[in-house]
Amino acid sequence: MNSSNLALARSILLTPFGLDDIALTNTLASMFTHKVDYADLYFQFTKSEGWSLEEGIVKTGSFHIDQGVGVRAISGDKTAFAYSDEISLNALQEAAAATRTIARYGQGKIKVATSMYGINTHSLYFPHDPLSSLDPTAKVQLLERIEKLARKKDPRVKQVMAGLAGEYDVVLVARSDGVIAGDVRPLVRLSLTVIAEQDGRREVGSSGGGGRYSYDYFTDEIIEKYVDEAVKGALVNLDARAAPAGPMTVVLGPGWPGVLLHEAIGHGLEGDFNRKGSSAFSGRVGQRVAAKGVTVVDDGTLPDRRGSLNIDDEGNPTQCTTLIENGILKGYIQDTMNARLMKLPVTGNARRESFAHLPMPRMTNTYMLAGDKDPEEILASVKNGLYAVNFGGGQVDITNGKFVFSASEAYMIEDGRISFPVKGATLVGNGPDVLNRVSMIGNDLRLDSGVGVCGKDGQSVPVGVGQPTLRLDGITVGGTA
Repeated sequence: MNSSNLALARSILLTPFGLDDIALTNTLASMFTHKVDYADLYFQFTKSEGWSLEEGIVKTGSFHIDQGVGVRAISGDKTAFAYSDEISLNALQEAAAATRTIARYGQGKIKVATSMYGINTHSLYFPHDPLSSLDPTAKVQLLERIEKLARKKDPRVKQVMAGLAGEYDVVLVARSDGVIAGDVRPLVRLSLTVIAEQDGRREVGSSGGGGRYSYDYFTDEIIEKYVDEAVKGALVNLDARAAPAGPMTVVLGPGWPGVLLHEAIGHGLEGDFNRKGSSAFSGRVGQRVAAKGVTVVDDGTLPDRRGSLNIDDEGNPTQCTTLIENGILKGYIQDTMNARLMKLPVTGNARRESFAHLPMPRMTNTYMLAGDKDPEEILASVKNGLYAVNFGGGQVDITNGKFVFSASEAYMIEDGRISFPVKGATLVGNGPDVLNRVSMIGNDLRLDSGVGVCGKDGQSVPVGVGQPTLRLDGITVGGTA
């Protein structure tokens, strides 16, 4: 049991407001005077900051503190939810009373627990307060140093924008089955965008990363790496030609290109879409949905990763869930309600943006496992094709898996060798189809650097993606040539 996180969460979210386990139990019990299947209380304290540099000057600095409690009751497939940014016994009782509207009068068969008990949880990251790990002057100097480094790399660098963000998030979940769990979640991110100019042409390159660390994660070596990547991206695009269009072999680089996997496939494997039958993967467990060798997991247990959590936002320990194994669909990612209605196990994937939002099944770190091919062998196998190293934005339709993704760094492959860079390449297809077009899987699995943000139903949460080098055959490429 990670008792230190729970003790810290109690000291921040309960004790100062005169709340204890008895108050939580009584609040939950009051919701069960009606027929309710499940109820929970979600307490949260968050402080966050953001610093941004542009034109050599740190122009903005923000600091925000938020706290409150969300109260939820579930009856069948109906959910009632109320929240308050005041943490007090009175606010709890009022929110609990509001949730009874979904339930029928009279006692149900399910009983609320009479006492609270802790459960075994992970210790995937230290409970840092990253905001206090650097003083304000040092944060400004960090961004200024990045700007100077980028400009020294090449005289064509004309503009540098850098941002530093940190968050200290403390949560406590109390459930009607008696479980009480807490988590202390640090999160930092450094982002960098470079604009380079040559002969009147301007191009952009970007980089960055982070995770569940304090600011001392950003060592000189890591900062240098981010700067090199951003400058290289901008300079490569200065020489890029218009991308051709049509069906072709596409090689995806390792790491961040896994965002295509996240969007085109991952969302379609979330439990709510499949319970409602609106996903392209609905009802297909046990069927082949991908080429042999394709194994995809969602893993919330990776130490220090941006998408990892000790517990999900229902107090369940996160886990590594195999979604597709050797091409066969094995299951979906689940929260409590959808798992219960589908009669499937909870997978520890309930996530919410804040106490003011309802939880839903969401991805954590979603990636494809490595294969046995050397990346050079994969490139050498392609006579003519596209090598997509980095991606920008994309869109996906969950109901049919159709997606459009734009490559921010890409090259043509000619006779098994990387040739010239191209600009304006987009990948068009659908998730279930593209999974079956995987013909070679690299042995170089890489996770992204820690920049992912996932949106769903208006809520944003941090996530991770990853994959090895992949060869995809017969992919439609939209170009500008």
